[in-house]
Amino acid sequence: MPNMSLKKNPMPSQEPDVRNKNFLEVALGYTEEMAIDEAQRCLNCKHSPCVNGCPVSIHIPDFIKEVANGDFAKAYEIISQSSSLPAVCGRVCPQESQCEAKCVRGIKGEPVGIGRLERFVADWHNAQENVEIKKPESNGHKVAIVGSGPSGLTCAGDLAKMGYDVTVFEALHLAGGVLVYGIPEFRLPKSIVQKEIDTLKELGVKVETNMVIGKVLSIDELMEDGFEAVFVGSGAGLPRFMGIPGENLKGVYSANEFLTRVNLMKSYKEDSTTPIMHAKKVAVVGGGNVAMDAARSAKRLGADEVYIVYRRSEEELPARKEEVEHAKEEGIIFKLLNNPVEILPNDENFVGGMKCVEMELGEPDESGRRRPVVKEGSEFTLDVDCVIMSIGTSPNPLIKSTTKGLETQKWGGIIADDKGATSRIGVYAGGDAVTGAATVILAMGAGKTAAAAIDEYIQNK
Repeated sequence: MPNMSLKKNPMPSQEPDVRNKNFLEVALGYTEEMAIDEAQRCLNCKHSPCVNGCPVSIHIPDFIKEVANGDFAKAYEIISQSSSLPAVCGRVCPQESQCEAKCVRGIKGEPVGIGRLERFVADWHNAQENVEIKKPESNGHKVAIVGSGPSGLTCAGDLAKMGYDVTVFEALHLAGGVLVYGIPEFRLPKSIVQKEIDTLKELGVKVETNMVIGKVLSIDELMEDGFEAVFVGSGAGLPRFMGIPGENLKGVYSANEFLTRVNLMKSYKEDSTTPIMHAKKVAVVGGGNVAMDAARSAKRLGADEVYIVYRRSEEELPARKEEVEHAKEEGIIFKLLNNPVEILPNDENFVGGMKCVEMELGEPDESGRRRPVVKEGSEFTLDVDCVIMSIGTSPNPLIKSTTKGLETQKWGGIIADDKGATSRIGVYAGGDAVTGAATVILAMGAGKTAAAAIDEYIQNK
């Protein structure tokens, strides 16, 4: 019997006033009983509209059917045919605007909790002991992957399953890219990321850390060393600033630096060798998921007041609805329709406040959103001692400047076609290095597409 409840099974989670003081995962995951009950809400539609909304084309009704039957191993097998990072996707993928947005159950109620079920299946699998992963037979071809973020790991996983000898080169000391340095522990535990990477290693993927491609080795040198193709998934780690007075004051961070210190370097621990400022009043400028992560992290570091300062209204916030709701529950203060114009110093050249103006929405701009304009005579000063800029990132220019014949956009993104092929023969690219900052699942989709194109290129070479 299908479960015709109009609402999803709610996700168990820590209480807001408890979780905003620790870095433990907020969402606690479904039990087996809850997962089966939620899976029974799926109508197993013949046309599977949800699959069309998934950038990596997971066979969603098929895996959910197995969950409903209690066969979680079979469900994982189905998911892993399409996704190399199911435990990650189940946590950070914006299902509400992708697969769940297409769910028929969402017409007269809430869609099936596809992301929650994917997370459950992946966590169930990862909790099993003695799971044997069969390493594919080698096809004798070598491929290099630059960057171990979601696009790089997905490309590596798909190629390894085809029998390629794959080596991933990561600039930092720990693999995972934005999954480990960008997304906080309370949203994506690092042990989950490490488990996914360990699975790829069992498939035969080699990972070399502290390898800054363009500095230690160039892409040209990789190809001279016998790699027949290279996939560039180096992300977009170069932070942007507003260019307003005071951005060079002590206590002004880019969200990239702030989150890297917190997530990768564990600077919140008392014995940290890279400590971070424990501010009392923090302003985070921006409205995306990264801004929410930075604000919620600052709260956990002990800030009394944390503000999200965003120049548009709540309807235009680009962050996931769930992240906005969690932030509000945890006490984050939203200063919407406000924009900074200057960061003010105190007597010691630290942040002493932030001068802002109120905004109002005018006519739509080229993106279709109403353009924010300054409200006359609305200037005020926000009392803060730390400012975190979260207004976007762009690709690091190192790859571009050290690779012959690689064409890029004016803003730094690598130019690639819809299969990931660049202007340099044998070099492919995808994810944020091509598009600029986007979502984990879109980066994974790009890695998957590029893996198929690299296989086609090498086999036909």
